[in-house]
Amino acid sequence: MARPHDSHDAGPEDAAPTAGGAASATGDGVGNTAYGRKPFSRSRSHFADRITADGRFGWPVEAGRYRLIASRACPWASRVVISRRLLGLEDALSLGIVDPIQDDRSWRFTLDPGGRDPVLGIRFLSKAYDRRETGYPGGVSVPAVVDVPSGQLVTNDFRQITLDLATEWRALHRPGAPDLYPEALRDEIDEVMEGVYRDVNNGVYRAGFATGQEEYDTAYAAVFRRLDLLSERLAERRYLVGDTITEADIRLFTTLVRFDPVYHGHFKCNRFKLAEDPVLWAYAKDLYQTPGFGDTVDFHHIKQHYYRVHSGVNPTGIVPDGPELDGWLTPHHREEMGGRPFGDGTPPGPVPAAEVVPPSGRP
Repeated sequence: MARPHDSHDAGPEDAAPTAGGAASATGDGVGNTAYGRKPFSRSRSHFADRITADGRFGWPVEAGRYRLIASRACPWASRVVISRRLLGLEDALSLGIVDPIQDDRSWRFTLDPGGRDPVLGIRFLSKAYDRRETGYPGGVSVPAVVDVPSGQLVTNDFRQITLDLATEWRALHRPGAPDLYPEALRDEIDEVMEGVYRDVNNGVYRAGFATGQEEYDTAYAAVFRRLDLLSERLAERRYLVGDTITEADIRLFTTLVRFDPVYHGHFKCNRFKLAEDPVLWAYAKDLYQTPGFGDTVDFHHIKQHYYRVHSGVNPTGIVPDGPELDGWLTPHHREEMGGRPFGDGTPPGPVPAAEVVPPSGRP
């Protein structure tokens, strides 16, 4: 069996208690008072094995063998949920959704009957980590892909999981699945994604968890400098790279959809609201209204997690009532720019009944 390797920087959800982040349970209780009080740092994916078509890392692609554990609150996990749905992998890779609020034993399955994941039979995601590495001292993060037969974690490498779903899992894609990482465009996609990751995906956390004015000012400036550049780019094209949806759009969308509900106020990224930038707002609405994107978003989970868990940033634990969500369903007119959302493919089918986002999380 392949051993974990440290090949990619992890997201904030993968950080130790001193690092802060959006989606890691680290043994600090329901609220993590370290967020916003200790310097923000970046940890690395500890479990970065890959599931491949040829099984060269010890984990072969196999329908029904693995289970994706995700939080709908977490932007890094949401990338994988969107990719899985666009590619039609629902039957091949089952999905478990954790409670947006952790306790001191890690992400918990309190949304499921009996408080146990119905496939893995565990109450806390930490159990899958323990089965992989006894006494693992790091944060228990999502997304996590678990080997069902052994119950052990395979990978928490959120950067690589979606790329492998798009390329290594092709034999299990639905008919008409889009090519989310087309080979001819990979250099451009990678370049765009790197700037988005550094300044936007990660930048909002650097601003939100800053412990000093200069640290905050630097992160804030980078966030909005990049958003300005993205707005200019998207003013002339419907999607970030090429004329179809790619991995780059997925990675930007998961930050944009959280921008007004949490990053604008909670993380003090408040030069403007997303809804105040006509281009970015129309682009985000276009994606939200595309099957596979908005139907995976749970605004209730997002707000509950950020405002209640980050007690170092929001010590009262009060969850704001706004913003209003109806705007996500208003016309965006981006179709007038042309483009083919799914390329030569087709939209995904209806959301499986067990995975429909409850009304409380939708506009």
